[in-house]
Amino acid sequence: MANAPSPPPPPPQPPNSIRIDGAEEDAALSSSAYLTHQELLTRRSRRFKQLVQIFRAHYWTLMEELKIKHKEYYWMHGKSPYKEDEKNKKRKRDFNNDKDSFELNARLGINDGGEEAEAEEREEEGVRKCSASGCKAKAMALTRFCYTHILSDSKQKLYKGCDYVVKSAQGRRVLCGKPVLISTVPSLCPTHFQKAERHVARALKKAGLNVSSPSKIAPKLHVIVTEFVRQIQTKRRAALNENISEDHIKEDKISQGS
Repeated sequence: MANAPSPPPPPPQPPNSIRIDGAEEDAALSSSAYLTHQELLTRRSRRFKQLVQIFRAHYWTLMEELKIKHKEYYWMHGKSPYKEDEKNKKRKRDFNNDKDSFELNARLGINDGGEEAEAEEREEEGVRKCSASGCKAKAMALTRFCYTHILSDSKQKLYKGCDYVVKSAQGRRVLCGKPVLISTVPSLCPTHFQKAERHVARALKKAGLNVSSPSKIAPKLHVIVTEFVRQIQTKRRAALNENISEDHIKEDKISQGS
């Protein structure tokens, strides 16, 4: 008689789930068709307090992990003041010892390989330059570009370009494009954020609302909307008048030619 097939292995056990406080009471009330208002509030309060405790414990766990990650990051990419001082002293000694030969080579136009030695020294220290053409700045950690050229990295997810319109040429808007954090709202660099605040304050002043700083006092929404609509209508009227004047000029030329 052939051996019977072995039974299938048991399904994998789910990970240990969090035990809800008052689960016995909830199980007793699970078959109830209705709950009183007091029972409902009690259950919600109990679960909310437990959820707060879970979030608090998870937050401090993440904070401890962040400290460890920060120590590792600073150990790999940080700078030691003692190491920098020793390096400067060594450079000063070498420069004083080779001062005569350095001046002679400089007069003769001979390159003594100082740039190559510095590049080798930087490479040994793990310091990489920005990969952008002509940029000599230090590359940011975990990337090949500096802060100015970080948007050239197609894999980065932390930065976006400033959306401030610098100028408009031939119907196309030219944006600032300086890198800002993707969580920044509005998407403006510090310089253009201050300039935008000044524009808003000027527009509010025209609307009859004197506000020294729009960030301190929040103006009413209908005031801002009214002022923006007025500015848009003014621009449209100016463009319409310009088109009408151009049409009249064309008609006059055609009539004169005929």
